[in-house]
Amino acid sequence: MGKLSTHVLDTTQGKPGAGVAIELYAVRGAARVLLVTAVTNADGRCAAALLEGDSMQPGCYELVFAAGDYFAAQGVTMPAPRFIDRVTIAFGIADAGQNYHVPLVVTPWSYATYRGS
Repeated sequence: MGKLSTHVLDTTQGKPGAGVAIELYAVRGAARVLLVTAVTNADGRCAAALLEGDSMQPGCYELVFAAGDYFAAQGVTMPAPRFIDRVTIAFGIADAGQNYHVPLVVTPWSYATYRGS
């Protein structure tokens, strides 16, 4: 079976995004179902896979990262309202037997992601 993982990289400071709150939702039509909450560790990663085993199912998902709260806790001065606040990455899992790694590379002004393994 595959697994879903993530990590956060703060490219403003050139370090892992430690202490970022993350929510994982399953998207079923118009409904969003909260599956997992986590907080990144000192390496910017979650302590365990977000999905694995029987919970790893094909479908549509959203990862929501509390990036604005992270930058505020780092002492970064940001406008009100924040330009980057809650970053939502909508993605699909087609094959539950594969590994899906969905990282967030973020600054207070931009973000990017990619599919890793």
